[in-house]
Amino acid sequence: MTKFSFPSRARLIKTDDFSSVFNFRKRISGRFLAIHYRYNQLGSPRLGLVIGKKTARLAVQRNYMRRVLRELFRTRQADLAPVDIVVRSQRMFTRADYAQISQEFGELLGKIRRPPAISDKTI
Repeated sequence: MTKFSFPSRARLIKTDDFSSVFNFRKRISGRFLAIHYRYNQLGSPRLGLVIGKKTARLAVQRNYMRRVLRELFRTRQADLAPVDIVVRSQRMFTRADYAQISQEFGELLGKIRRPPAISDKTI
């Protein structure tokens, strides 16, 4: 049975973790989201979120966006390779955009679901 929890070990918290993902410079983006990623050796995926004030001025809006993205990650993490993911919002979304966000997030994760090549020494 697959667990759909979101424990603290599945989160990017430290600044160094975010910096290592951003410095790796692998990015895919869609209309609402940009995903920066880097494969890790931990055996499980981890998630970090960046929702800026320029994207959504009110804290209520930013928190809603974080909750939605965490939930989408939580339900799809079993299908992911061991990868550190930082999701950066490019534009604000609301409840009316939930279906589009869910579809876009799934498509973007599908692009990074593949494990790195054996000759790739980026791990």
